[in-house]
Order: sequence, then C-alpha cells, then structure tokens
Amino acid sequence: MLNPMNISAPWPRRRLLKAGLAFGAGAFLPRLEFARGAEAPARGGQLVVAIFPEPPYLTSALSTLGPAQVVSGKIFDGLLTYAPDLTPRPQLAESWQVGADGLSVRFALRPGVTWHDGTPFTSADVAYSLLTIWKQLHSRGRSTFANVEAVESPDPLTSIWRLSKPAPYLLSALAAVESQIVPKHLYDGTDPLTNPHNLAPVGTGPFRFAGWERGNYIVLERNPTYWDQPKPYLDRIVFRVLPDAAERANALETGEVQLLMSSGVQLSDLARFGAAKELAVERGGYAYTAGITSFEFNLDRPVFQDVRVRHAFAHAIDRDFILKNVFYGYGAIATGPIPPSLTQFYTADVPLYRFDLAKAAALLDEAGLKPDAQGTRLTVNFDPAPIGDSLQRAAEAIRDTLGRVGVKLQLRTQDFAGFVRRIYTDRAFDTILYSANAAPDPAISSQRFYWSKNFQPGVAFSNGSHYASAEADHLLETAQAESDPKERRALYVRFQQLVQTDLPTIPLIAPEGVSVADRRARDYSVTADGAYGNFAEAYLVPK
Repeated sequence: MLNPMNISAPWPRRRLLKAGLAFGAGAFLPRLEFARGAEAPARGGQLVVAIFPEPPYLTSALSTLGPAQVVSGKIFDGLLTYAPDLTPRPQLAESWQVGADGLSVRFALRPGVTWHDGTPFTSADVAYSLLTIWKQLHSRGRSTFANVEAVESPDPLTSIWRLSKPAPYLLSALAAVESQIVPKHLYDGTDPLTNPHNLAPVGTGPFRFAGWERGNYIVLERNPTYWDQPKPYLDRIVFRVLPDAAERANALETGEVQLLMSSGVQLSDLARFGAAKELAVERGGYAYTAGITSFEFNLDRPVFQDVRVRHAFAHAIDRDFILKNVFYGYGAIATGPIPPSLTQFYTADVPLYRFDLAKAAALLDEAGLKPDAQGTRLTVNFDPAPIGDSLQRAAEAIRDTLGRVGVKLQLRTQDFAGFVRRIYTDRAFDTILYSANAAPDPAISSQRFYWSKNFQPGVAFSNGSHYASAEADHLLETAQAESDPKERRALYVRFQQLVQTDLPTIPLIAPEGVSVADRRARDYSVTADGAYGNFAEAYLVPK
C-alpha cells in the first residue's frame, strides 16, 4: 500500500488494481438511492476517484474552479453545509442568528476544531478569509460579500458580520466549496495568490493533504483529530488524473477507480455503465453546484459590440442538437443565466433565439458583415474550456453551424491553467465556451458574469465578457438587498429579460449532474454539493 507521505515515485497501474474494490451485485438504482448505506458504516479502505482536468491548485478559497473544488471540499469544512433541498446545516458554525434589521449575522463557532497542523480554528480565521480573500480575490465572493462591511471577532468562537445592506442570500453561500476558510496564521502577510499552501493545503476537514505527483495523483489521508468523530471512515482518498475519457471508463470498469463524477463522465458511456451490475449511476444530487454551459463574447472586440452580431450567433447555435447529441439528454435547454432548477427565480419569459440560419445570415448582413468570395464573413478565435469531453464536442457543433452562415470559428486548445490565464488575465480571446455554477442563488452565482464591478482581470470566471450595463447593475444590486421574496423574484425576472436582450453571453444548456460509482462506495453524496462534499460519511462496504 502506498505510504501517503512518500509518493515521489509514480503509483503503478497494477498497484491501483490491487487496491481496487471487489464488485457487489444489484440492479440500477436512480438518483441518490444507491449511495445510501443501510448498514453501519465500515471503517478503513481507500477510495480512488478519477479527475480531469488536474487542478492548478488545491484550495477553492480563491476561485470556484471545479477541479480544485473536487479535492479541496474534502480538506476544508465550511461554516455551513446544505441538505439536498439546500436547507443550511451547521458545520464549523454551530448556530447563527440574523439581526432583526438584516444588517448583522452572528455565528457561534464550533469549539475544539483545529487546523491540520494543530493550530486552533478561531474567528480570526473567518474574518481574515472574508475580508482579505473572499471579498477581494474570489470571482463570486466579490459580489456575494459586497454588503459585508466589517467583521467583528469579540472572542475566538464568535464572528459577527456587519452589513451595509441586507443580504438575504448570504446564508446560502457558506459551503466549503464556495466560501472556503483558510488558516490566517499561514496566509496573513503573504500574497494569497502565490501562497505555497494553495498547493499543499492545511484545512479543518475530514481529510488532510498527503501528497501530489503532478500529472499522476493527489493523495489525502484521514484526519485523526477531526471534530466529528468517529468520522471520517475512509483511510484515504486518491485522486487519479486521467485525461483520456476511454481510460477513465476502463479504470472504473476494471476496479482501478471507484468513482467518476461530473465533468469526468463521458455521457455516451452512461447506458453501458447503467447496465453493469457492479456500477451505479447517480443522476442529480448537485443542487448546490447546478450549472450552465454558455457561449461568451469578448465585448472589447469591436465586432461584438453590435448586438445584431451577438443575436446572429445565438440563432446559429442549435441547442436542441447539442442537448440530444452532446449531453445525451442529461440536462435542459438554458433560456437565460439562471438555471430552471432555481424555480424561485427562473423565468422562461425572456427573448428566445431559436435555431434559424436564415435569420442569423440576415442579421449579419444588417451588421455589414457580407460574405467574401470564399463565403466567409468573419473569422474569430474560439476557446472552449478544457473541462470534460462534452465542452469540446459542443464547441465542434457550434463551429459547424456558424460555419454555415459564413462565420469561421478557429478552435484553440490549451490546458486549464492556460485557459484561465488567456481569458481572465491576458484577455487574449474572442469567444469562449464554458460551464460554471449558477446556483444556489443568483446573487452568489449569475451576478458575477454580468455585474460591471466584477470585471476583474486576473480573477477566473468573473465578468469575462466585460459587460457593463447601468440597468443590470441596478437590478442586481437592488435584488441583493431585497428581503421580500416576491419583489426579489421580480427583480431577477427583469434582469433575465434584460441580459437575454443584450446577450453578452449565450446560455446554452443546464447540464444534469451525473456520477458513476462502484456499488460498494456508500454515502459519498449526502449533501447538496453531491460528490463535491467532504466525504466524511463515505465508506466502502466490506468484501
């Protein structure tokens, strides 16, 4: 067995197979049921999880990068966690109280919690993380915590947040994968973006960092001093970096890997996985991280400042084809920036852009983009985010249909870190395709892509289009502070209608979260963030 503190050599494939799990029998069970264990949780063993792409760092305090969240959600706990219906539950905060005027929130922190290096967790860590990291550097935190103007720490176990305006969504934003608390004693006085603990994190969660061999694996081991004893049950979690979809599928089917989640799943394989008695397919279970796949323009490019061009692109994208042939029906057509699953805010009463190549061509003609002798009107670069195979296939479908109206999209590929740098730091792009979280509340999620104050070069998955609308800003900022649910919904309805008219971004698909696991893996998906959760309750049924 691998010594997690000595991993300088690659972990051989055969060794993984030896460590793999024996298969159990059982028919395919739909959403979540298979992940629940009726028996008492067994202690011991290692869970091997396939991941791709490899995260550039291992803390999501700085960004909502999915690859980092997968790993860091096990290393860190949040102030709160969330039931599958998004109800807040205690985690590092034992209780909380919102002031009658909505302008303060008091958290009573859990006593006896220590960082993995033995240092006590205190309210000073919360204050530092919120004021220095979340509000300044996090792509969503900049808007989420915009109304938090001060944090008081009257004692080590009390954190009081003072707000300039009410923020009714705030208690939905405190999961570990969303608002991650970092240890002040290891970050204060450093540049948080380059702090070495981003690569070797020290957290409070059920598993602690044990090692990382780039391009091969990341190893976490049980935290023996975890506050919620006797959890965790697993001895360790191994994240194997497997870039090839066929290799990931083979590793799952041969037992080298016990869990394949989210972007690592090739949807075309699901029918085969569902028929395998030793595997179980989970549909849904990711309410907290429900996302939208979107096509986005760089509005600093003069050609895209003409709304007719943006509308033409929308008419030239066949969403129905993409949903059926790329996502295999696992999802829904996205009609706006808020996914249909957020029923309290979603509306379908927005401008819709049905697939109509004749309409697209007419709009391009109106914008003065006539075809040349080769039939080409416009040539632009197109950068799909390197996150899973579905985005690449969707990008190819978009390239093909836009080509039919004379728009030549030049697909470019790069690794994940290169994509983030090109789009959000260098801004050396024309158009992009990406999937990003759009839940659990528009103030936490959708706002970051459309709020002009969140145009922040260097911050990943912020307002990359550089959309700036005084009306959109007003609607978003008013909705942030609105406590009446009906009025808040009305504001977000108007916001959806406005941005679907301006169309800086074309929402395409609201994908359905899907995981595939060995049937001996239990209770890994018990909270609203699904397999992004901390795995404290996860265990393996003994052979």
